[in-house]
Amino acid sequence: MSPSHFSRAQTRQGGRLIPLSLLAMAAMAALAACSKSDESIEINLKPDFLASMKSASYDGNSDDLLTAGLGKTGLAAAAPPAYADPLKPTAAELRRSAIHTNYRAIVDMTANGGYGLLYGPNVGADGTVGSGEGKIAGTEYIGVSDDGSGERNVSLMVQVPASFNPAEPCIITATSSGSRSVYGAISTGEWGLKKGCAVAYSDKGTHAAGHDLATDTVPLIDGTRATASAAGTGAAFKAKLSAAELAAINSATPNRLAFKHAHSQRNPEKDWGTFTLHAVQFAFYVLNEQFGEAQSDGRKRVTITPANTLVIASSLSNGGGAAVAAAELDNAGLIDGVAVSEPAVQMPSSLTVSVQRGSTTPKTFGKPLYDYITQANLFQNCAGLATVGSPGAVGAYGAWNANRCAALKAKGLISGNNTAELAADALQKLRDHGWEAESDALHASHADYEVSAAVAATYAMAYSRASVKDKLCGYGFAAATAAGLPTVVAPAALADMFAKGNGVPPSAGVTLINENALGGPARNQFSISASNTVPDLNTDGAKCLRDLLTGTDTAARAVQTGVDETRRNGNLRGRPAVIVHGRNDALLPVNHTSRPYTALNKTVEGAASQLSYMEVTNAQHFDTFIGLPAALPGYDSRYIPLHVYLNRALDAVYDKLKNGKALPPSQVVRTTPRGGTPGAAPAITAANVPAFAATPAAADAITMSGSTLRVPD
Repeated sequence: MSPSHFSRAQTRQGGRLIPLSLLAMAAMAALAACSKSDESIEINLKPDFLASMKSASYDGNSDDLLTAGLGKTGLAAAAPPAYADPLKPTAAELRRSAIHTNYRAIVDMTANGGYGLLYGPNVGADGTVGSGEGKIAGTEYIGVSDDGSGERNVSLMVQVPASFNPAEPCIITATSSGSRSVYGAISTGEWGLKKGCAVAYSDKGTHAAGHDLATDTVPLIDGTRATASAAGTGAAFKAKLSAAELAAINSATPNRLAFKHAHSQRNPEKDWGTFTLHAVQFAFYVLNEQFGEAQSDGRKRVTITPANTLVIASSLSNGGGAAVAAAELDNAGLIDGVAVSEPAVQMPSSLTVSVQRGSTTPKTFGKPLYDYITQANLFQNCAGLATVGSPGAVGAYGAWNANRCAALKAKGLISGNNTAELAADALQKLRDHGWEAESDALHASHADYEVSAAVAATYAMAYSRASVKDKLCGYGFAAATAAGLPTVVAPAALADMFAKGNGVPPSAGVTLINENALGGPARNQFSISASNTVPDLNTDGAKCLRDLLTGTDTAARAVQTGVDETRRNGNLRGRPAVIVHGRNDALLPVNHTSRPYTALNKTVEGAASQLSYMEVTNAQHFDTFIGLPAALPGYDSRYIPLHVYLNRALDAVYDKLKNGKALPPSQVVRTTPRGGTPGAAPAITAANVPAFAATPAAADAITMSGSTLRVPD
């Protein structure tokens, strides 16, 4: 262990506040407060939240932690190996498929985009490009965090690589992004596994697979399915419905599904930080079970503690937000640093800080996700018509997008004399609400792929703790026919939904349904609004979701309460931290997330703040879209992979904690797009993605002036 690590450990042994509500965390904190000379023996105890646990070891050849035996080449394949029985895939087959799907869902998998060169299983921890498959041997532990009800059942996972050194222990968190399964941030875990660190994962109470109400089948923790009655409290999720309520739904609206994030009635986001801390505690437990000193009675003495272990909270998107939340909540000293990408962080309702880009202060900033995502859902379909040549715009809904413009005008939300003028006004509404001009080109594809609609509907249900039977704002989930009518979900799609789903339909054969469509329920994109009798991509539903933000009825107040439960305070407790975020992000705009959070942290912590914010040009939210040049041409020529900078953020925080190397200061990182022909961009090189500057130029430095964060143009 390095001298700097000993110094850090000794510093962390005193003056710790311990939350009595987390017994296992308190025990670890007490242990960390003991001196090295103390002769007392601390026995490794199972955390009180841990309902079950199992483990499996992988040889790094036939199967492994990172690639499920597929290796670099197998992950790059368009599809994972087929199931022996597509209607009854095994848990091992589902794991393999889930790793394949979730790894590819986060990064650009094309060689021209950087896979195998800038990142990927064959790229070493030091950046060296190897010729191997990058498989990693080790042990994988799966646990469940529950409160005794069987309703929470949050999936936890710890991967311990064979290279883990108990004399130099380290843990990295990789909470799932989106609403995915516990493997949802496997591409973040890759960094930790290569460093020889244990990786602590959590699905944070969302989960990818749904409760199929027609067959009354539910997902189990391992992804396999069972009837709700057979699953009992072992279900990863089942909707809280009486037999009569289930029968009524199946009679009135057959073939619907409920999803955990939307319909658990627990607002899981309020606990994402807690679930990430549970994953860390689970990691300490399994590491001491594996490496602790054996006692005569078979129990293990705790030897790996918060005092001698380097712990970095990491992930991306709302997984990154969960890492930030965990660091804010952690008053037991489990976490040492934070490295996240495009985090979904909710600002306080009364924001006392400001942000400025160049000489301009945005008209709107620091709003919660529900505010800006419902704004996007309302205006993006129309605004996309104002951006000619937008990358990846499907264009299949052109006339319907124009109908959306007309519907918005009829509701008094935009003005103009023709579609072009209406679209321009809708685009300006988004800019005025906090989106940067660099996001303009992304609105069309986000709208066409129902990104904002799916997120807005799901989060409305989650925040309000709505039941699936409530059909909040007329939204439901079901498979649909080619004509857009609800239908039976394909049995094979249901069987592997754990592996292929993302928990926020449209996904895995399930789509968003407008239950209030004129003529009867229909796929959201195909539906005809009752208010104007034309297909306008469900303006009525989008307006309903937006109105919940300020309404006064029961549902609106429930949404507002749920949002308030997710707000952050900006206090990272002086920990070294790096946030990276793409300036072009159209899903989690920088003016509502990383910019105001950085300002908040700097104001709350003052001189103690060790947060560096890296705003990356030519970077947006979905690296995986860059890797789909045939389907989404233009992403490849315009945008660089932000994943490169998450890995660099982890490098920087690790070097700070391990070796005392200073973090790079906050800065704008100016990248160079690949250019060329959309859909056939030339191969990326290191020159496209420059490193963080140890001393950024004045024109690139992000600074604080009083309570205002100043970001250069």
